[in-house]
Amino acid sequence: MTNFESAKQKYAAAGVDVEEALAKLAGKAISIHCWQGDDVAGFDQKDGKAGDGIQTTGNYPGKARNFEELKTDFLKAASLLPGKKRINLHASYAVFAEGEWVDRDKLEYKHFIPWVEFAKENGLGIDFNPTCFSHPMVTDGLTLSHPDEKVRRFWIDHCKASRRIAQKIGEELNDQVLNNVWIPDGFKDIPADRMGPRMRLKAALDEIFAEPCPNVIDCVESKVFGIGLESMTVGSNEFYTAYAAQHPGVYNLLDAGHYHPTEFISDKIPAMLCFFDKVPLHVTRPVRWDSDHVVLFDDETREIMKEIVRCDALDKVLIGLDFFDASINRIAAWVVGTRSAQKALLFALLQPNKTLKALQDSASFTEKMVVMEEAKTLPFGDVWEEYCRRENVPADGEWFADVQKYEQDVLSRRV
Repeated sequence: MTNFESAKQKYAAAGVDVEEALAKLAGKAISIHCWQGDDVAGFDQKDGKAGDGIQTTGNYPGKARNFEELKTDFLKAASLLPGKKRINLHASYAVFAEGEWVDRDKLEYKHFIPWVEFAKENGLGIDFNPTCFSHPMVTDGLTLSHPDEKVRRFWIDHCKASRRIAQKIGEELNDQVLNNVWIPDGFKDIPADRMGPRMRLKAALDEIFAEPCPNVIDCVESKVFGIGLESMTVGSNEFYTAYAAQHPGVYNLLDAGHYHPTEFISDKIPAMLCFFDKVPLHVTRPVRWDSDHVVLFDDETREIMKEIVRCDALDKVLIGLDFFDASINRIAAWVVGTRSAQKALLFALLQPNKTLKALQDSASFTEKMVVMEEAKTLPFGDVWEEYCRRENVPADGEWFADVQKYEQDVLSRRV
């Protein structure tokens, strides 16, 4: 008997169908962010680097410097990842023809055709984001909420252009494309007017979302604070949740790093599912605040995935990743983070959830605790290893040598 067969028997004794869990895992796409590969630099600004509302730390050698290098790096990471995958793009990753450039408010679908061709060639879905940071028009730390109509108009036009691009991508791929609006707007010190910026943001969003885009899933991403914006963030969770509640077809994206340290989005997911048919999600790892560390197989990541499974919401929760670490090998970061999210989802699918729910509903809290704790030590690793084998990717302990060779052969030559 193999380790996997033995594991199946143990899970079956606990009331868990391992084959059903593996089938569900294989069918759930994870949206993998492109910006881990180049430290959120993008292609549309000269000497591009993260700034104006976002930042990365570290200078590990070998980051991608252009479209071809980023594609190659992404495919290397993807070759080491099981399951269905999507690629999550920011508008700053527009690919211009030689000698061509337009600013973000004038971007068109043609600037993303190379990405669509890449997706078709490799069986990937695409998600999209307007890039409201790392740009000179982020003025006084504000974009869509700025009191200057000229600044506000630039960003409104950029977000409208991004929705049109996402719509065309969806048409070309015969798919729904998540289009996520995140802005860095806020104030370092105590503001004299909190409502004014939010009313301007509300009016801007109304205009942005007015055009019908049937292939687009619209969402807004809330945040509690940021560096230089410690006293107030315009796009708070309360603001965006209320906005989404009043605007059918717009959703509040939950990012695991965008809340107070005592808050957990694992608790927010079932609350949102009571009212919304979709919950967009960014899985990341905050360390004290929104630091976007590489996702690990840690407690909160497992709890996030448990709530998705417990709520029978695999088709409702749109799982994306959002982390960027410039201090370590970027390919390894992609692989560790994505595999950790997938492991956490498999772990959730292998829990005796029906039994646990029945015990809770019957007030059998002692037995619920016993079963919940004992499920933690079932042979999860043997099932993960079998999943990797079936997906034809290296198991744990086997893939890192491939990354090291890629660093030696490819990344080390980028100087």
